[in-house]
Amino acid sequence: MSAGAASAATLDHPLWGSSDNSVDGAPAGRSRRWLRSVPTQAGPEPERGPAPPLALGRDAQGRFRGAVRALLEAPGLEGASDAVRLGVIVLASRTPSETGVVEIRTPELGRWLGLSASYVASDVVPALRRSGLVSIDTAEGEFGQDIGLECRVLPVWDAYGVVGHPLALEKKEFATLLRLLEAVMAPGWAHKDGRVTPAGLLGSRVGRAAATDRLALLLLVLEARENGRVRQCGGTVDTKRGRAAATVARLLGCKASTGERILERLEDRDLVQRVRVETVSGLEHRTRLIVPAVAAAHGKRAAAGARENRATAPNPDFSEPDVAAGGSEAFEPDVEPQVSGVPVADEAGVTEPDVTAALHTDHSPVGTDVSSLALSGCFSGEGRGGSGDLPDRACEREDQAADGEDDAAASGSPVAEVGPLRGEKPKESPVDEREGQQPAAVAAGTRPKAVGGGKTQQQGRVGLPKDLDVQVALAPVAGLWEQLNGWQQQRVEEAAAAELGRLADLLMLPQTAPRLLAGRLTDRLEETGGEALVNSPFGWITRKGLVRRPACSDVRCDDGIRLDTGGECDNCGNVIHIRRARRAKIAAEIDRELPGLGTGERRQVLEDRLREHATAEAEDLVVRREQARAAQARRDAARTAAQEQAERERQAEAAAEAVRQAMPCEDCGQDRSAGLCEACGYRRRTEAAIVEAGMVAATWSAALDDAADVAAVTAHVRTTLEADIEATHQQFLELMEPGDLEANPIAAASVLAFNALQAVEQALPEYRSSALGRLGRTEEAETEARRAYKTEQNRRWFRKNPNGADAVAAATKAADAARERVAEYLLATRLEQLRTRMANHTESAAPAPWSARLTELAARPLDRETSGAVIA
Repeated sequence: MSAGAASAATLDHPLWGSSDNSVDGAPAGRSRRWLRSVPTQAGPEPERGPAPPLALGRDAQGRFRGAVRALLEAPGLEGASDAVRLGVIVLASRTPSETGVVEIRTPELGRWLGLSASYVASDVVPALRRSGLVSIDTAEGEFGQDIGLECRVLPVWDAYGVVGHPLALEKKEFATLLRLLEAVMAPGWAHKDGRVTPAGLLGSRVGRAAATDRLALLLLVLEARENGRVRQCGGTVDTKRGRAAATVARLLGCKASTGERILERLEDRDLVQRVRVETVSGLEHRTRLIVPAVAAAHGKRAAAGARENRATAPNPDFSEPDVAAGGSEAFEPDVEPQVSGVPVADEAGVTEPDVTAALHTDHSPVGTDVSSLALSGCFSGEGRGGSGDLPDRACEREDQAADGEDDAAASGSPVAEVGPLRGEKPKESPVDEREGQQPAAVAAGTRPKAVGGGKTQQQGRVGLPKDLDVQVALAPVAGLWEQLNGWQQQRVEEAAAAELGRLADLLMLPQTAPRLLAGRLTDRLEETGGEALVNSPFGWITRKGLVRRPACSDVRCDDGIRLDTGGECDNCGNVIHIRRARRAKIAAEIDRELPGLGTGERRQVLEDRLREHATAEAEDLVVRREQARAAQARRDAARTAAQEQAERERQAEAAAEAVRQAMPCEDCGQDRSAGLCEACGYRRRTEAAIVEAGMVAATWSAALDDAADVAAVTAHVRTTLEADIEATHQQFLELMEPGDLEANPIAAASVLAFNALQAVEQALPEYRSSALGRLGRTEEAETEARRAYKTEQNRRWFRKNPNGADAVAAATKAADAARERVAEYLLATRLEQLRTRMANHTESAAPAPWSARLTELAARPLDRETSGAVIA
């Protein structure tokens, strides 16, 4: 079969229509594109070169627009100049995909921005550092300026490998973006081999506001369609500036006046055009913003000031007019939608009639254009093949006259239609009064949101959440996200954040959780067959897309895949192995017990026994779960009882402590002293230190078997220490002002007792050192020292010269150490002996009579409260 016959056979297929050029085979009421046979070109196939840099496809243009917007809206560029913002974009476009480090000289970066090298080094480079978006390593020049720059755009580096991130561009996409920037603003180069790279559209624009113009033209190129037209912003704009200036202002985030000046500068260079469209009557209508270079790159002719036979409605994809000039989501077709005519308010200061016009609902632009609205019945859907008296894709009941008016009134010119005068109440349309009829905003692409009472309210499209992790995770279901209302989007965001938290707890690298969840959603969409087959987006996302489906009891298992490693789940393999072994075991039992069964009967018996086994396992699982719940309940009860017991003990301790704090001092009777006041506590410690010092002195100066000798030594030590205490008291009294002690006698007593304790504690180490020195000269210590001296001399390395200097030094050191050990041992042994005798003596001694104790207590001074009570 020849190629022509094959093509003819293909076109004769009922799905593609007949082979002639007519479209009569199209179904009634439908308009669609038909395949046409293309004659084979004679001669060799022409070679295709690279497309012009400004001729971007829709996908590439959308990718680059999202990447540029992500860079301009990154944290750190708030309030930054246009030169800094453009510098980030230039560096990002020149980023190598292998290293991520851009090597560029300061003068070269200035040529890209249209600025001088000194300004870039003194203002742009420091601002890039302060923004935190670009890490810069510099090589200083002759005068200390930054000449060589090694830059890394951190958002681009962080987005590497992140699924769905707008900055995660491929190598070929980086190359295409660089070609686009070269076509817009490249300064031009002359290569060593003679080649010349021409300058871009704004390559010769340098000086003040050069970076602003370049950034504005880049954004307009990314927003322009194939015919060069830029979709302008909607809503109310500054009537003195115009919609084109407002569009540029919203793209750059500046004022409308600044956008007007930018447009004027670009128009002076013939880079943009503002074309005023004419109506049928010859009056000027809306203004179009066109980038001729984009139209030329696509092989289209830029629109001129030709007459337009219909008005252009705002793009139906816009749901929020204030942000419509930002990153657009979908391209508007080249064929404009038809709209019904509207009167234009004749007001002073209005530069564009469409500022105050409220256009009719847009319809799908799928038919062929018509030359004039006056040729039809004034139906906005006219111009496409239809059936009956109703044009294809027209609104319901559009062929009926409202309020009983005749059909002739509907065939007049839309411009001549009479509307309500200023101050009059507009006439309500019966179409809007019909039950179930939705306003024009619904047809324009907005989403109704359910409210109380069964009514609906319009809600603009909401992008993915601002949280980068949640945004990356939900990127595969962005189409389903747009179909949700505000409440559903909030619930989905919360569910995604909760699932990300669970995944982060399971993974060794928590930062990979967003990509893992995005992969799960992608797999679930592939199982379903795509977003088009999802009937309930909210239910699908929350109950199927985000939910983990474990195939075994392992918490890390999801559809038989380990979440932490990405490999197959070993536990699932074990479960499968156990089930297969069980099936083989049951089959062997059936063969042994019932050898004569046929194939069908054997299979039925095997299935019955497997079912019985599965039922028994399910019952056992239920029992084990009940047991686990009971054990958990017992543990919870025990934990609660332990907590209650601990709380009771804490309360009891707090009560006992409160009682103890309220007790008076045992020695002086001071109230609320917790049983012992501060001064008496110091006195007790001082007394114990005096006794310890006396026993230390008695270990070497008294006969331990003679109690009288020991008592004499301890008495002598006590007298000496009391003299030191008295001297310390006198020094303290000399430093005090007269009357200070009487002002606060309790505090004065505490200070004096503390000073006494300090005096005794300072003297105690001296008594101990003296005792060790005396005990080190005893016979026991000397004997041990001589033994150690001889032992050290008899070491094998000293045997040849036992009396040498090294041997004598080592032996002397060993003897001194042995002497110290013996002294410490004798001191500890004798102190323990003295403490034992003192304890026995204290237990056998009878308590002092009350007469002696009362005499001692009567000699003590009374505190202020006690003395006041006695006087009263």
